[in-house]
Amino acid sequence: MTEPRRLLIVEDDPHLAETLASAFARRGHAVHTAPREDMAITLARRLRPSHAIVDLKLAEGSGLGVVKALAALDPPPAIVVLTGFAAVATAVEAIKLGATQYLAKPATAREIEAAFSHRAGMAMPEIETPQVGVKAQEWELIQRTLAETGFNVSETARRLGMHRRTLARKLAARKAAGEDPGRMIDFED
Repeated sequence: MTEPRRLLIVEDDPHLAETLASAFARRGHAVHTAPREDMAITLARRLRPSHAIVDLKLAEGSGLGVVKALAALDPPPAIVVLTGFAAVATAVEAIKLGATQYLAKPATAREIEAAFSHRAGMAMPEIETPQVGVKAQEWELIQRTLAETGFNVSETARRLGMHRRTLARKLAARKAAGEDPGRMIDFED
C-alpha cells in the first residue's frame, strides 16, 4: 500500500482551510493546516510535505515567504498557490520562488489536483481563469502596498503617489461592494 500524500494547507480563512482539508482528506491525503507563515514553515520543516496549497495573502505573514521556504526543502513539495487577486506579476514571482502552479480563488479540489498533476508532466485540463484588468491590477498593488506598510493607509497612499482620501474612497468602495479586502482596515487612521 502506498503512503498517502502529506499535504500542507496554508490558509488563514478557517472555513476555507477546513473545506480544503476535508476535500483532500476524502481523497486520501494526510492533511495538516497552518494559518500563518511562521506556523507553516515550522510545520513544513517537521512534516516534509509532498504537496502544499498556499494562500498568497495571509493575515500574518506572506504566502510568498512560505513558498520560498517550502521550495528550499529537500525534496521540495509540489506547491499550488491560491489567491483571490490574480495578476501576472504575482504569478511570475510565485513560480520563480518555487510554486508549481498558481490558481485564482475560488479553485475546486479537482482544479488543485490537476495543478499538482501538471507538475508530474501530465496535461493540465482547461480551467477557466478570470481575465485580469487594470482595476484588478491596481487593487493588487494597493493590497500588496497595504501589507508592506502594516495596513497604514496614509503611508500606502504616499508610496502609491495618491492622495490619502482617494485611497480611503477606493477601500471604502470595495468594502461597500461586499468584497473582502483581505483584512479589515480602519479608514480613519
